[in-house]
Amino acid sequence: MAEVTGKALDWKLLGRVMHYVKPFKVTFAISVFLTIFLAVIALVQPVLIEKTLDDYIIPGNYNGLIIMVSLMLGQLALQTVAQYYQTYLTSVLGQSVIRDLRIDVFNHVTSLRLKYFDRTPIGVLITRTVSDLETIADIFAEGLISIMGDMLLLLSIIGYMLWLDWRLALITLIPMPLLLMSTSIFQRAIKSAFQDVRTQVAHLNTFLQEHISGMSVIKYFAREEQEFRKFNAVNKKHRDANIRSNWSYSIFFPVIEILFAICMGLLVWYGCERILGDTLSISDPEKRLTIGKISSFIFLLNLLFRPVRQLADKFNTLQMGMVGADRIFKVLDTDEVAENKGTLKPAILKGDIRFEHVWFAYNDENWVLKDINFHVEPGKTLALVGATGAGKSSTINILNRFYQIGKGSVKVDGHDIHDYDVDYLRSRIATVIQDVFLFSDTIGNNISLNNPAITREQVIAAAKEVGAHEFIERLPGGYDYNVMERGATLSAGQAQLISFIRALVYNPTILVLDEATSSVDTETEQLIQNAIQKLMQGRTAIVIAHRLSTIQNADNIIVLDHGEIKESGTHQQLLKIDDGYYRKLYDLQLNSSGIAR
Repeated sequence: MAEVTGKALDWKLLGRVMHYVKPFKVTFAISVFLTIFLAVIALVQPVLIEKTLDDYIIPGNYNGLIIMVSLMLGQLALQTVAQYYQTYLTSVLGQSVIRDLRIDVFNHVTSLRLKYFDRTPIGVLITRTVSDLETIADIFAEGLISIMGDMLLLLSIIGYMLWLDWRLALITLIPMPLLLMSTSIFQRAIKSAFQDVRTQVAHLNTFLQEHISGMSVIKYFAREEQEFRKFNAVNKKHRDANIRSNWSYSIFFPVIEILFAICMGLLVWYGCERILGDTLSISDPEKRLTIGKISSFIFLLNLLFRPVRQLADKFNTLQMGMVGADRIFKVLDTDEVAENKGTLKPAILKGDIRFEHVWFAYNDENWVLKDINFHVEPGKTLALVGATGAGKSSTINILNRFYQIGKGSVKVDGHDIHDYDVDYLRSRIATVIQDVFLFSDTIGNNISLNNPAITREQVIAAAKEVGAHEFIERLPGGYDYNVMERGATLSAGQAQLISFIRALVYNPTILVLDEATSSVDTETEQLIQNAIQKLMQGRTAIVIAHRLSTIQNADNIIVLDHGEIKESGTHQQLLKIDDGYYRKLYDLQLNSSGIAR
């Protein structure tokens, strides 16, 4: 059986899991001790049964029988108490381990670059941090320690059977090699099956997460029936994976029952042969096969096969846990961690921004930005315009150090951005994006992001500066109004205003507005424009906008096309360029509405 256990486990992987057990080594030690104790005390009952039959029931010693029954009840009570604490402590150990492991996983995931999230579905990460971690807890609660106890019990039973009567033991255990072989085959089959199960669980979670999040799109385009068919296909693969795993059990359990029946048949045949025929003619009563020994063997045989039957489920649990651990550590081993080598934290950041020959690509050398050069002086405003995919948003992603550039350098106040502590740098840059994300929390917490350093008074002051205080106060609960997931209970304009207040309250040195007014109505846009004018005073600003009316007062406007700078200058200077990119865009917006929007 030891060989099977070795194959069932990836010892290197198990060692990494056990690293998280170190803070709870006392709990682990007590759990192991109780497991050993349970294996030993289980053998007391067959000993008592043998003694009771041979020394008290057959001779008719009923006074002694009362004592033996009392001992059996005491043994049962002690075993029950030990089993309770062993089960409880292993569960506590498993939950404690995954609590610490989940913290490490979450911290690691939040430190990864955005590039990792670009190619990893959210549903997969949810599966890793929730259900895969729960399977690791089961390694301790129902897997590893329990299997150790079962192994010890098996060895103890076999050892005691050999000591009790080695001839009868050898005859009875003739089918054991077949048992070991079938268990080994089962273990290999179940490991492959449950790797497929975990993969299908991740696919199912990813599908559900994406489609529930995008339910409005499905309904807008009446795609319910088509998406239902897709879900059926994904769900069918999940079902088939589980059926394949259960198929192994449907073979394993009958094999175990057949082997048990063979062992029991051999026991009855040889035992009766020994007792009735007395073929060995043993004169020593201690060595004779008695009714008590036969009964003890029957009990031991049942005790032997009970953990063997349970090993099927425990191998299941162990394999699920090891597969889950493998997936979790693959996430932890992901080396796409955002670099934070810089330590620079100046008391004052002026906001001087300089891009020097910057080249950037999301994948290999499919350059999104090509040899970008510009300079924004402190307190000045730079506007970036261009068609979708021109590279505007990539520019601000680079400034925030969300992605690494391929060539060139980006400097703030004369220092490379990698010289700065990344948390410090981002705390001095406030970014308002077009796709507003609001958490399922109160408006106040969405603005402050639960930062204890930001008071409610500061939140209200920023809201008043934006002009959003009145609409927030009209909501039920005011600043304590829960906006639900992604701000579902607010209009697009209201959500955009809250994101703008969020930027204001952090009092940034550098302000980035990425299409910040494209999703709002005219009245709300006017509120934001008034706040922008106040906020930009004395601050460096980079503004990305499709509406040219929002950037006409910018100190410099850069026109991007396919990642290259085509034109730069003020609004008036760019309009003077006949057949220029900016002039075409301006005329297009002018002709479509009668005014430059």
